[in-house]
Amino acid sequence: MRKFIACLLLMSFVGCSASVLAKEENPFITSSDIDLIKLLPPPPADDSLQTKAELSEILALQASRTPEMVLRSQADSTENIWRFADVMGVRFKREQLPVFEKFFERVEASEGAVVDPYKDIWKRPRPYLYSNQVKPVVKLSHSGAYPSGHATGGTLMGIVLANMVPEKRAEIMARAAEYANNRIIGGVHYRSDIEAGRITGTVIAARLQTRDDFNMSFEAARKELRNVLELDPAGSK
Repeated sequence: MRKFIACLLLMSFVGCSASVLAKEENPFITSSDIDLIKLLPPPPADDSLQTKAELSEILALQASRTPEMVLRSQADSTENIWRFADVMGVRFKREQLPVFEKFFERVEASEGAVVDPYKDIWKRPRPYLYSNQVKPVVKLSHSGAYPSGHATGGTLMGIVLANMVPEKRAEIMARAAEYANNRIIGGVHYRSDIEAGRITGTVIAARLQTRDDFNMSFEAARKELRNVLELDPAGSK
C-alpha cells in the first residue's frame, strides 16, 4: 500500500513538474494575437514574374556560394539565441545565462506560434519543390515557405537582444540579417519569404513590448545578461 501511495505521489510530482515546464515554455503570444493576413500581402504566385526572378537569385547564389557560406547556412539552421554568440563575445555562454535562455525560449516559441498557422494557410511551395534545379544544402522542410520562420525568429531575437545590449545594436541586427539571408543561400526560401519574415519579426517584437509578462521576464533576462557581460546595469534604459 505504501509503495502504491509513493508511486502516486511520484506521478503527481512528475506531472506537476511537466506542467510547470510546459507553462514556462509557452509562447508569449500566438496567431490569435497577430493577424498576418491583414499584415502581409499574399506570397507571389508560382508562375509570377516575381517568383521566377527570385528563383534566379537562388540559382545564382547556388552557383557562387563558397564552402564557408554553405557551412554558415547549415549552422544557422539551428533556431536559438546562441547563434548570436559570434557578435556577443566570449562571456555569452548558455551555462552562465539560465534566466536569459528560458526567456528566449519563450520568445522563439512566440515566433512559431504566430507564423506556423499562416504557413499552412498560404502553403507556398519551397523553392526545391518548385524547381528541381534548386539543390538545398540545409535541412529540408515541407512546411509552407511564406513567411520564413527563420527570418521572423532571427529578426525578433535580434531586436529583443539589441534592446538589452544597445551598445551592440548594429552588430546584432547585421547578424540577424545574415541569419535570415542564409535561408536563401541554403536553398530553402525565396527573397519575399525573408522580407515577409523580417516584417513579421518586427511586428511581433513591438507587440511583445506591450505585454506585462514579457516586460517582467525581459527585465530579469536583461539584468542577468548585462551582469555576465560586465556592462553597466542601466546601460539599456
